[in-house]
Amino acid sequence: MAHTEFDVKAPLMHDLVRLNGRWMPGKPAFIDHEKTHCWAEVDRFSNQIANGLRALGVERGDSVAIVMTSCVEYAEIIYGIWKAGGVVVPLNLAVTEEGLIGMKQDASVKVCFYTPDQFQRLEPYIDQVPSLHTHIVVNAPSGSSSEKVLSYSNWINAQSIDNPMVTIADTDACNIIYSSGTTGRPKGIKHVHRRRIQALYELALMHRYHFGAVSLVAIGLYSNIAWAPLLCSLLTGGTCIIQKEFNPAHWVDLVSTHKVTHTMMAPIMFQRILEADNFSSEAVASLQAVVSGGSPLFEKLKQDVTEKFNCAVIELYGLTEGFLTSLQPEDTVGRITSVGKPVIGNDYILLDEDDRELAWDNVGEICVHSIHMMTEYHNRPDATDEVMYIDERGKHWLRTGDIGRIDAEGFLYITDRKKDMILSGGQNIFPADIESVIIQHPDVSEVAVIGVPDETWGETPIALIVPTAGGADAEAIKLWTNERVGKRQRIRDAYIRRDMPRNPNGKILKRELRTEFIEG
Repeated sequence: MAHTEFDVKAPLMHDLVRLNGRWMPGKPAFIDHEKTHCWAEVDRFSNQIANGLRALGVERGDSVAIVMTSCVEYAEIIYGIWKAGGVVVPLNLAVTEEGLIGMKQDASVKVCFYTPDQFQRLEPYIDQVPSLHTHIVVNAPSGSSSEKVLSYSNWINAQSIDNPMVTIADTDACNIIYSSGTTGRPKGIKHVHRRRIQALYELALMHRYHFGAVSLVAIGLYSNIAWAPLLCSLLTGGTCIIQKEFNPAHWVDLVSTHKVTHTMMAPIMFQRILEADNFSSEAVASLQAVVSGGSPLFEKLKQDVTEKFNCAVIELYGLTEGFLTSLQPEDTVGRITSVGKPVIGNDYILLDEDDRELAWDNVGEICVHSIHMMTEYHNRPDATDEVMYIDERGKHWLRTGDIGRIDAEGFLYITDRKKDMILSGGQNIFPADIESVIIQHPDVSEVAVIGVPDETWGETPIALIVPTAGGADAEAIKLWTNERVGKRQRIRDAYIRRDMPRNPNGKILKRELRTEFIEG
C-alpha cells in the first residue's frame, strides 16, 4: 500500500503556548509582583488577545507595539500578538516621547499596549502616528475607556477564548526590536518566526535549561536579553518570574523565595547584586546556571560571581541581530577573559580593514553567521547592506563592529568596539585594555575609557570613573593606572562620575560620554 506524503513542521512559538496549555495546564508559567498564571491561563488569555486584535483589524504582518513596565500581561500580550499573526514591537522605556513616536511611525504600528505610567507619558501624542488607531491600557483606571483608548480588562474579557487558528509561515516576521534608540536614529531589527525559535533551541542548550527550570527576568521585557529566559521557559515548559523593575535586594529575595535556577543579566546587575546588603551565597544556592551578556564581564567580577554564586557562570557574546558565542565553565580555566566559541549553529571569522579574512591569532573585525540572523533592518536597506559582508562563495556574514582575536584553539576575545578604538599618534589604542587595568583599583566600581581630541596626538584617552562607596581620588587613580599600562596607553586625565549612561542591556553608551565631555 502506497504511503501518502505529508508535511510535518516543528512548532513555532505560538504553537508551544497552545501545547504547554494543553499538557501542563496547572503548572505555573509566569509569576510577577501581583499574580501567578498557569500555562492553561496563558494559553487562554493569549487566545483572547489574538481574537481581540483580529477584531481590531490586525492581520498577518501588521505591527503591534508594547510600551509597558514588566508584568505577566506583557508576556501574554507578546504571545497573543503572535497568535494573531502580528509583529511584536517592544519599545524601550528609556527613549524620549519623540523617539517612541518615531519608532511607532517607522513600524506602522496599528495597536499599542501600555501600562498606565507609560500611557500617561504618551497620551498627548496619541494622534501623531497615522497608522495607530487603538490604544489599550493594562490595569487602566475604571471609566478610562473611549473609542480610541480601551481598558485592557474590559477589552480582553469580551473576547473569545477559542484558538484564533491563524496560519503563520516560517518566514513571517515575528518582531521588530529597535536598537537602543537613546540617541541617533534607531534601527528596527526584524526576525522571522523560524529563525527566532531556532535561537531558542541554541539558547536553551547553552544555558542548560530543563523542564524543572525556574527563571528570573530582571531586565525590562523590551530587551532581547530579557526574552532569553522568557522564551527558554516557553520552550522547556518551565516557570518564569518577572521582576517589575530591577532592584538588587528584591532580586535576592525572589531567588531565595522561588528557588530560581536560571537567569540572564548584564554585568552591572551582577555587580549590584553582590553589593546588596542581603546577598549571601546561601540565599542564591538554588541557582544552577547564570548567563552574563550585553557587555564584557571584567575578569575580577567574573571571578567574584563564580565564587559567590557557586553555580555555572556562562559568559555570552551576541547580537540582537542574531549570533551567539558562550564561554562555558568547563573552558574558563586559563581563558577567563574569553567569550568562548560559537554556540551550535553559529560561526565567525575576522576581517582586516580591506575585508580580507585573517588567520587565527590575529586581530580584526568580527563577522558572524547564524541560522537565526535577522532578515533586515526594517525600512533601512542602506543599513542592511552596510552591515552585510558576502564572501567569495556567496555566504552572507554580519559585520559586528567589534574588534576581536581568535586564539590558536578557536576561542574568541573581544578587544574593543571598532568605533571606540582610539587613534593616538598613528597607533590604535583599545580602551578595553586600559579599562581592564583601572577596574582592578579598589576604589573603582565602574570605568569607561574614551578618546578625546588632542592637539599633539589627534586623540588621547581619558578615564571616567564611578567610585565605590568609599569614594575615590581621580588624580591618584590616574597615577596608579599610568604606572601599570604601556606608554601609549597612559590616560591624560581621570574624572569621577555618579553613574554611566546605558542602553537597556546594560552596555555603557560611550558616544554619550564623548558628546557630554566634548560639549562640557
